[in-house]
Amino acid sequence: MRSFTDLDALIGMVPSQVVTRLSAIDFGRGSEALYRDQMPGLLTELANRARVVSITASSAIEGVVVSDADRAQRIIDRRTSSLRNRSEQELAGYRDAQDYLLREDWRPMNAGLVLHLHRLLFAHTAVSGGAFKTEDNLVVDRSPDGLVTVRFKPVPAASTPFAVDDLIKRYEEASAAGEHHPILLVGLFILDLLVIHPFEDGNGRVARLLTGALLGERGYTVGRHVSLEQMIAGSDDAYYQALLDSTHGWHEGTANPWPWLDYFTGLLSNAYTVFADRAAAARSPGTKQQRVREHIVRHAPATFRLADIRTATPGVSDQTIRLVLEQLRSEGKVRADGTGRSATWTRIPNTAHADRV
Repeated sequence: MRSFTDLDALIGMVPSQVVTRLSAIDFGRGSEALYRDQMPGLLTELANRARVVSITASSAIEGVVVSDADRAQRIIDRRTSSLRNRSEQELAGYRDAQDYLLREDWRPMNAGLVLHLHRLLFAHTAVSGGAFKTEDNLVVDRSPDGLVTVRFKPVPAASTPFAVDDLIKRYEEASAAGEHHPILLVGLFILDLLVIHPFEDGNGRVARLLTGALLGERGYTVGRHVSLEQMIAGSDDAYYQALLDSTHGWHEGTANPWPWLDYFTGLLSNAYTVFADRAAAARSPGTKQQRVREHIVRHAPATFRLADIRTATPGVSDQTIRLVLEQLRSEGKVRADGTGRSATWTRIPNTAHADRV
């Protein structure tokens, strides 16, 4: 589509900071093979946790939230088939779509795959998924006082099937040519798909699903072990701003892709850093309690949940994490807000940095 019309002119000159990130991403890609050989159990555990986090985070970005964490987990684990409301139905749909990409041979990339993912997203709802939009749509912001601001105007409904087919064809041709870095091509594909905005609803979720699939196809599988969706949710303002900045002039062929590609490469570079940190932590000689304590005191955000520590310290049981949290609470280094799985923990100022683990 638009971004693939003249790639040499569009991305022939890569900004230095993006070049640096691409180098870091390629280095991380090489490290993945080493970990697969040396620590297959760790990667399996990370993948299982990332799957759960990705399903909940990508859904939450769109306002699809199951507040009962235990029930959300049962839905994701397929331990219940009774879905009580629209949020639970859409959570199950994202689960099905993600599992399809992880467990089935979805290739080749074509419009049928895009439609199938959309169908899976809404398969448990009364909405009929799996069809392109039939009416023109707008992407807008709604302020708390009701003011509506148009962010950008997508491709008209009548042109959508052609636009999707053309985008896929141009992406596949550019990938086969091998003249531009695959990360940049995946980033441009996602940008164009979001500007086309082929569906009435579910565009962001389909795009995030395809992000992981296309990256994995090119050997960049970090999204299987570190949730890119969670990282996007944690930087959603920057995510939407980068997209907006790179859509200006898209229809006229004058858009600047680098705000979006800068965000996209930064996201992946950070994901590989997180992956390396977790792998290193799993190989550290300290006890599991020491690893948990080290992470909470030195690396965890100021406010966190037990699930955040679980994700960051693979191989450590919830019981061990709770034990360390209780120790830190008795030492006055953290406090609990709430109880049970919904509880949050906060590091207490002026003591966190004094700890010498």
